[in-house]
Amino acid sequence: MRLPVIDPDDMTPRQREVAERISGRRGAVRGPFRVWLNSPELCDRVESLGAFLRFESSLPLRLRELSLLIAARHFDAQYSWNAHWEKAVSEGIPAEAVRAIAERREPEFGNEEDEAFYRFCVEILENHFVSDRTFRRAHAIFGSRGLVDAVGSLGNFSMLGMCLNAFEVDLQADREPPFPDIRGYARVTE
Repeated sequence: MRLPVIDPDDMTPRQREVAERISGRRGAVRGPFRVWLNSPELCDRVESLGAFLRFESSLPLRLRELSLLIAARHFDAQYSWNAHWEKAVSEGIPAEAVRAIAERREPEFGNEEDEAFYRFCVEILENHFVSDRTFRRAHAIFGSRGLVDAVGSLGNFSMLGMCLNAFEVDLQADREPPFPDIRGYARVTE
């Protein structure tokens, strides 16, 4: 990690308060929270937003996990990917679709809901816009609240990916690198 981990004995009272809340909710202060604690007010707000999007969003859990994987792959955020791909599969996202996303191939989900969600997310991340056709299809399935939660998820998980990569947060050396075109914190060019 590019920033030193803040020793609990060196934390300000506010950092300690936020760290204790994170530990209570998530079991420990890990990964990006070790970076965000350098700005305890931001950390507090990011953690609250992330907790809502991961645990309380109107989207089904499998789609919350899928949105995280889509953003993680878009930003090549290996830590996020490694922490969540198995959860996405256990919640019903086909393992082959997850592999396809990791390899930047077109995934096949086997159901319209997942496909519409994937298309909506990819269009907004890659094109910065969503076509009328894609929007109408996704809106018919997820409604206004679902699409707002989807965009919130993508925004939050995009910020997460940027944090992880900018500060080179733990690549989990015990895990297989998830993306064939990324090694360490660099793109592999052949």
